[in-house]
Amino acid sequence: VAMSHWVGLLSTTAKVNLVLVLLVSVLFSWSSLSDRVPEFALTKIEESDIKDDSGNELVTEDDADPEDLEVFYPTHQWQTLRPGQAVPAGSHVRLNLQTGEREAKLPDSENGKSDMREERRSKRLGRVDVDANSFTSQELKKALAKMKESEKAERKAREEEVRKKFRPIEQLKEEFEKLNMKMETDYEIMVKLISKFNSSASTLDEKVAALYDLEYYVHQVDNAKDFLSMGGLRLVIDGLNSTEAALKEHAAFVLGAALSSNPKVQIEAIEGGALQKLLVILATEQPLAVRKKALFALSSMLRHFPYAQQQFLKLGGLQVLRSLFRQKGMETLHVRVVTLLYDLIMEKKLLEDSQHGDQMEEKMQQYRQVRLVPAVVEQDWCVVVPNLLAMPEHDAREKVLKLVGVLMAFCREHYRGDTALGTTLGLLRREYEELAAEEQREGDKDGYFRELLGSINTIIQEL
Repeated sequence: VAMSHWVGLLSTTAKVNLVLVLLVSVLFSWSSLSDRVPEFALTKIEESDIKDDSGNELVTEDDADPEDLEVFYPTHQWQTLRPGQAVPAGSHVRLNLQTGEREAKLPDSENGKSDMREERRSKRLGRVDVDANSFTSQELKKALAKMKESEKAERKAREEEVRKKFRPIEQLKEEFEKLNMKMETDYEIMVKLISKFNSSASTLDEKVAALYDLEYYVHQVDNAKDFLSMGGLRLVIDGLNSTEAALKEHAAFVLGAALSSNPKVQIEAIEGGALQKLLVILATEQPLAVRKKALFALSSMLRHFPYAQQQFLKLGGLQVLRSLFRQKGMETLHVRVVTLLYDLIMEKKLLEDSQHGDQMEEKMQQYRQVRLVPAVVEQDWCVVVPNLLAMPEHDAREKVLKLVGVLMAFCREHYRGDTALGTTLGLLRREYEELAAEEQREGDKDGYFRELLGSINTIIQEL
């Protein structure tokens, strides 16, 4: 009654203002209560609102995935917010006093910056219908599902494209297994090759192929030592007795490769009877290819091995080499023999001219027992060697001139009495003078032909 009496005293305008104040207070109270307690929400969701047209219950906002909640797209006009709608950061929000609903819009543009941001956003996302009433939760779900299906399809297409470009790992493994791409050591390979060569089941071609491959590996010093330890050297030496010319040839080839600059193998070979077998091949009727390889193996055994050189002379090896000059068809071996003799003579001479230590003195004692030069003079090599200057090859002439020069001190008297040698040397000097002059005109002052001319002039002067 007191309140009614007090209100009656107010003017009409004051009454209206008071009613508005009370209404605002009530609305703010309801709004705060609706945010804390679901029972005081301004909008009550009826049971019919959470069912679709067919009567099936839809997913409520509490149960829905956060990605499926409705998103509010603000514009520059005030729009009503639905319960649960997410408002982008920076949006302006107000309470409409007339309707009691919350509204939101984009902030007012400042110098066109908001408009520019909106334009860039539109370009980035494409045209978007910002009317919140145009999309329902189910429509957004369907749109997201379509997007996921599209992503899956694109991913499958990319995977298919990759499959076409690259083979799967399983297929690669199978192909590598078929190719047997296992890396083997030299030792393992030599074991297999020796086994194939020694197998009675292997054909002649397979044995020859095994020897051919072995020659490649035993060139290395360590491999040659392994070859010796696994019994390969013994098998190859026995192969020199084969009745098959091809096996003899390739056995001598492997033996020569293993002997080269390898003292341990040289000792084992000479103790295993290799020297005698090689001399037999050179002294008997054999194809030229077999003799070539036998001479190669002999040269590898004798070089830098004075004990083998001494045994070579004792077994009549020098006479065997001398007999090759009496046989037709052996011309290609003549220069090889000359080269071997020159190397052996120079080997001893260089050692004699070097500084002597205790170890070198012991080696010199071994070389002093090798009387190679006296044997050469005794067996008429002073006559045989100069005749080889008639060969047309410059390389062959070079090797013969070297041996003639080395033997000069021992064969001088014979050379002076050999008129054919004097005539040959004169012809060679004129020939190489022209070739050396041509070299000099081309700018090569120390050329190959000038060197040969110097060797010829030295021999002529000494004679």
